[in-house]
Amino acid sequence: MINFLDLQKINTQYEKELKEAASRVIDSGWYLMGKELETFEQSYASFCGVKYCLGVANGLDALRLIFKAYIKLGVMQKGDEVIVPANTYIASVLAISDNDLVPVFVEPNINTYNLDSNLIEQAITLKTKAILTVHLYGQISIDQQLRSICKKHNLKLVEDAAQSHGAVWNGKISGGIGDAAGHSFYPGKNLGALGDAGAVTTNDEDLSKTISALRNYGSHKKYENKYQGLNSRLDEIQAAFLNVKLKYIQNDIEARREVANYYLENIKNPKIILPKLLNQEGHVWHLFVIKTEKRQELQQYLNNQGVHTLIHYPIPPHKQEAYAAFNGLSYPITEQIHEEVLSLPLSGAMTKEENEEVVLNLNNFKY
Repeated sequence: MINFLDLQKINTQYEKELKEAASRVIDSGWYLMGKELETFEQSYASFCGVKYCLGVANGLDALRLIFKAYIKLGVMQKGDEVIVPANTYIASVLAISDNDLVPVFVEPNINTYNLDSNLIEQAITLKTKAILTVHLYGQISIDQQLRSICKKHNLKLVEDAAQSHGAVWNGKISGGIGDAAGHSFYPGKNLGALGDAGAVTTNDEDLSKTISALRNYGSHKKYENKYQGLNSRLDEIQAAFLNVKLKYIQNDIEARREVANYYLENIKNPKIILPKLLNQEGHVWHLFVIKTEKRQELQQYLNNQGVHTLIHYPIPPHKQEAYAAFNGLSYPITEQIHEEVLSLPLSGAMTKEENEEVVLNLNNFKY
């Protein structure tokens, strides 16, 4: 079986350093808000090209805290609207609604699966205060048109950078392009911890200070609580693991690009639509997502051949029971994508032989 993602194989590459990192934290006797977190925050801020990085418990909390902080700072208020791609994982939407803000869905570009900048302005109202753009599957979703729209309408640009560690647009790295960004280090991400972990990056000092308090019960100083905050802190052991893996992220990106480029160059089945690559540096291939009208048949066929695939994602947010109020809305492009996409195995630890076998099976698929 070719696994969709072999986390054990991936982390075995760093086994010695990861075990040393774990021992270092255990022996230190300090498990929260210590030196490992400080080191990671400084290193990841530098990697993203920003002034501030704040480690938090997970990627969803990173986005939640950004919007919560904007409300505390008076930039937004409950009931304001945030434009978000209709084609995204539900966490993007949860971060908005959890703060009593209103998600306004906009369709993606059918070729890139990312937010279609041509459709944004028609969704803007007097209540619109931000655009949450999602770098889906690892490809940058920001273009000059989007930046111009934000400037014209005085909107905050928030990046959901959960899948795009290291992707570059216009000389800037994902997480350092907008006003703020939320990052996930879930184990399956390109930069993955060995448990849940996340971070916020920004150049906004006031936002950074506010989130620093909000993630820690709303407190800047112990037992003095300025805000009604959360308990959302990146613990020392996960920070230590991330300090190890951050050193190798560029190698992992290049390995992923090699796998993805082999797919792009060698999958020749006319019934399979390949992802659209805008430019090499702008895509870090968190996922390699193909599209076909016969997804169920193809997935079953590949499984029978020993190739494990996943669907990202089968149900769009506006059709989820959690958002019943939106169930009657129609976003045809998003709905088509969710009915037809299939994610192929891809990781920096994937072998050339595995890469070739996946392609062979795809090219042999007939229906």
